[in-house]
Amino acid sequence: METLQLIFGTLLATVRDVLPIALVIFGFQIFVIRRPVTNLKRVLTGFGYVILGLALFLIGLEQALFPLGKLMAEQLTDPVFILGEGVSRVLNWDDYGWVYLFAFAIGFSTTVAEPSLIAVALKAQEVSGGAISVWGLRTAVAIGVAFGIALGSYRIITGTPLHYYIIIGYIIVIIQTVYAPKMIIALAYDSGGVTTSTVTVPLVTALGLGLASTVPGRSPMLDGFGLIAFASLFSVMSVMAYAQLSEWRARRNGWRDNTGE
Repeated sequence: METLQLIFGTLLATVRDVLPIALVIFGFQIFVIRRPVTNLKRVLTGFGYVILGLALFLIGLEQALFPLGKLMAEQLTDPVFILGEGVSRVLNWDDYGWVYLFAFAIGFSTTVAEPSLIAVALKAQEVSGGAISVWGLRTAVAIGVAFGIALGSYRIITGTPLHYYIIIGYIIVIIQTVYAPKMIIALAYDSGGVTTSTVTVPLVTALGLGLASTVPGRSPMLDGFGLIAFASLFSVMSVMAYAQLSEWRARRNGWRDNTGE
């Protein structure tokens, strides 16, 4: 009974959230464009699937992903796990190696599985005529997110201010923007946005809050958030770095062909 109430309540909340989107789309179609909606039955069916899928996804977040992320953070920061039974001393930042490894792995895996990134990568390959490969872009973004989340975890553990990392990161992005191939710049910035989507955000947020809750001296409100900013920033950097490396290799191969070496 409790489960049915949860599903019904989440469905109603999802309908309320999706309704403004439907009103805007159908409003413009009827009152501005003044044409009937093509394949209305299929469109309405699709909206039904969206509502049902979002509701089930939100329930899954609350029931599994958020608790799982927090549980992993608690287990990986447990002094008994880090030091072993019977050992007692103050933990240093370098004692949390498994946390950094887990943060890197979860950042990479969730980004590769991110539906919005897959959609962007497919479109990028289509409009570039194959110059940008789907797996090349997905891997570049995933590496950037993984490194960003690992570094963000280090920031939480050490308690260093967030803005230092963000300022330095954006200085690097600005420098990269000057030298990166022009065709990749807009895509790189968009790639930073699509990382903050359905799969990545819940687990990364849960990891950050779990770390801030379990590491001594950290506040969930002050230190628990910010990992998503790292994910977005470093994915921009990694995509532009991927494009710069590809351009450098192409120039190098061209130079070798011209010199006969």
